[in-house]
Amino acid sequence: MVEYALLTFASLFAIVDPFAAIPPFLAMTAHDTVEQRRRMAKTACIACWFVMTLFAVLGLKLFRLFGITLPAFQIAGGLILLLSALDMLRAQRSPLKETAEEMAAGMAKDDIAITPLAIPILSGPGAITTAIVLSGQAHDWGHRFIIYASIAGVSGLCYLVLAAVSSGASKLSPIALNAITRLMGLLLAAIGVQFILTALNWAK
Repeated sequence: MVEYALLTFASLFAIVDPFAAIPPFLAMTAHDTVEQRRRMAKTACIACWFVMTLFAVLGLKLFRLFGITLPAFQIAGGLILLLSALDMLRAQRSPLKETAEEMAAGMAKDDIAITPLAIPILSGPGAITTAIVLSGQAHDWGHRFIIYASIAGVSGLCYLVLAAVSSGASKLSPIALNAITRLMGLLLAAIGVQFILTALNWAK
C-alpha cells in the first residue's frame, strides 16, 4: 500500500510538474496583480483536480466502450510519458504541455486560469493518461482513495507553488528550475518504462 501510494503521488507530481509551469504562468500574467495571479492559480488548480479526478473515475470505462484494454493503454501512456520526459531531460517545454500557439493565445487573454493554465499546462494528455493508468491498477477502494488523495495533494501543491511565485516569495533561478525539471524528467522516464513493463508482463 505504501509503495503504491509513493508511486501514485510521485507519478502525478512528476507529470504535472508545477515548477515547469512557473515560466509560462509568469509570462502570461506579466501585467496582472498578485491578487489576480493567485485567483487564476487557485481556479486553475481546482480545474486541474477536477479534470484528473474525472478521468481517474471514468477514463477506463470510456476506453472499454471502444474495446481498449488496460495493457494497451499502459503502453500508450508509457510512450507519452517517455516523450514528455525526454523534453524535460533537455530542459525544454514539451509540446504535450502547450504549443506555441496556445502560449500566444494565453498571452492575449485576460484570464488564463482554465486554458491554457489548467488545461493543458497542468492537466495535459500526460497527466490525464497517468491518472487513468493508475486508476486501472487500483485493486480496491483503498487504492482508489490513494489516487484521489494524491490528485488532490498534487493540485494543492501546484497552488502553493504558483501562489508563492505570484507574490515573489519564492524566486527560483533558471538554473534551479532546469535542474528540477531534469530530475522530474528522469523520474518520469522511469515511470513510463515501468508502465510499459507492467503491461508486457500482464500480457504474458
